[in-house]
Amino acid sequence: MYKKLFTTGTKAMLAGVICAGTLMSCHKDKPAPPPPVDITDALKQDSLKYLMYQIMQVTYGDGGRSAAKGLPTYYWYSSVPTINPFDSKYAKAADLLTEMKGYAINPATSAPYDHYSFLDTDGTLTNQLMNGVAEQNASANPTKLGFDVGFSIPSGATKATIYVKYADKNSPAGKAGFDRGWEITSVNGTTNFPTDLTQLQTLYNTILTSSNLSLGVVKNDGTKATITLNAATYNINPVLFDTVYTVKKGSQDVKVGYFVMYTFSSVTNDKGEPTFSKTALDQTIAKFKAQGIQHLIVDFRYNGGGATTTAEYLDNAFAPASAAGKLMYTYKYNDKIMQNLAVTKLDAQANFNAATGGMGLQSIFFVVSGATASASELTLNNLKPYMPVQLIGKKTYGKPVGFIDFNITMYDNDHKPVYLADLYAINFETVNSLGNGGYYTGIPVDVEAVDYVNVPWGVTTVDQNLRQAISYITTGQYLTNLPTGRLSAAATSNLKEAAPGLTPVNGFNGMVDFRLSKKVAALR
Repeated sequence: MYKKLFTTGTKAMLAGVICAGTLMSCHKDKPAPPPPVDITDALKQDSLKYLMYQIMQVTYGDGGRSAAKGLPTYYWYSSVPTINPFDSKYAKAADLLTEMKGYAINPATSAPYDHYSFLDTDGTLTNQLMNGVAEQNASANPTKLGFDVGFSIPSGATKATIYVKYADKNSPAGKAGFDRGWEITSVNGTTNFPTDLTQLQTLYNTILTSSNLSLGVVKNDGTKATITLNAATYNINPVLFDTVYTVKKGSQDVKVGYFVMYTFSSVTNDKGEPTFSKTALDQTIAKFKAQGIQHLIVDFRYNGGGATTTAEYLDNAFAPASAAGKLMYTYKYNDKIMQNLAVTKLDAQANFNAATGGMGLQSIFFVVSGATASASELTLNNLKPYMPVQLIGKKTYGKPVGFIDFNITMYDNDHKPVYLADLYAINFETVNSLGNGGYYTGIPVDVEAVDYVNVPWGVTTVDQNLRQAISYITTGQYLTNLPTGRLSAAATSNLKEAAPGLTPVNGFNGMVDFRLSKKVAALR
């Protein structure tokens, strides 16, 4: 038996369909082969639309081809009416997905629950999250230079300023020395940065997706330079900064660990081998344990999430001994999968390891923002039933749901697979051991703090987030006299807050369970 996708004409009619309800022709008696089919972009889109719809609404069986086997996978499938995926109003699969996302409405917001699902059409994101590798040649890849920026537009200012928010140490930017707080004074020769958000968004997209950039910079020590960055493939290092502080609590010295993590690239790759991401996290945690920290500050302010295995890794490292072997979180799937969970062999829950990391933390603080999403939120939510957890910064993004990655392929005339996309459509929700979850509008913080993008990592005297954490550790109280609103240009001459409303092109907010992906792929 072999599988082949067909289409004819502008209406995307199916030809050679022998197995009902599929785009698969089944040959058991070796009849004459069908005539060759041109693998056009239109055919690829038709195939992708059909298989995406099938996987979400009908069956995971044989990658969406076998309606007799499998179940719908989309978490909100029951809210979506029957749709013809070949309707001419859907020029691309992304258009169809956009409509499907709009049916399940959150009564708390009167807006769709699903503003998360998407298609990864070149496998870029999948490689980053599963294997921890940022690819040089991926189109529109916002990680290939390895840094991010923030635009500051104080009230009354006539020109925006740009600052480096972070740089991956292994990336072209990181290897060129880029560090948080550097001012960017020119981009490919342009020095006048407008205050109009639409124009700034265009500039932001250019910075994040270019394969090479010439940037004028002012470093944190005041020196100036012009640096050219060229895209490269590199192993992602999720740890941007780490240190240990010694602070006074009364007459006692207290050790506080602090580290910044910007992504949840997986700790194991698609071959089950440890990634560089795991190596970096191992080193950081070993450093904290060796120095005997009592409190930990985890900075997720720019962390949009990623692999659930990395969230579990962190929770096992941070949790107290009393959590060992206990429930970490529970999965909730759609009703049909929940009724057939034993058949699907999908996980019902995740538990803490039989022995946790042994850090012996007295408390843990998470620095968060509106960019803190999904796997980041999962990490902190899992710990709340077992230890004191405090959140500092701004309310989180709000994504208590996750993805199973479905790799969608069609078949060419030689019966070889042709990659179409990786489908990331919401498949499950998580709740912690107390049943708490559902934070679709974000998780509120215990105390607000402003993110000044021109302040280097780790400056406890200026970074409001760190000031608040250290205050709580040393006095049991947060500071109450810190400014929280946007100030005038004069008032913020030395402290720059990033302008709201700018979003990274192709940015990712999510959590992906690649273990579930493998289990579903094995179900035929």
